[in-house]
Amino acid sequence: MFNARQIRGLLNATPFVPFRIRTSDGQAYDVPNHDAAMVKQNAVEIGLDLNRDGIAARSVHCAYLHIASIEDLQAA
Repeated sequence: MFNARQIRGLLNATPFVPFRIRTSDGQAYDVPNHDAAMVKQNAVEIGLDLNRDGIAARSVHCAYLHIASIEDLQAA
């Protein structure tokens, strides 16, 4: 199971490496930059449909319990 500390580590990595979160229901959410996700106590909020300024049109709430895997987008 993933936790807030692990997600925060990915978001704060230097250099940042874009990554994809896959959930237990088969959904996949890309995190293209460190501003596209917000770490919360029991979940991560991921911004979706980012415009050219990086502003999300909507977001999805992913509980850590339901994160099945995380992969680097550069390797995908």
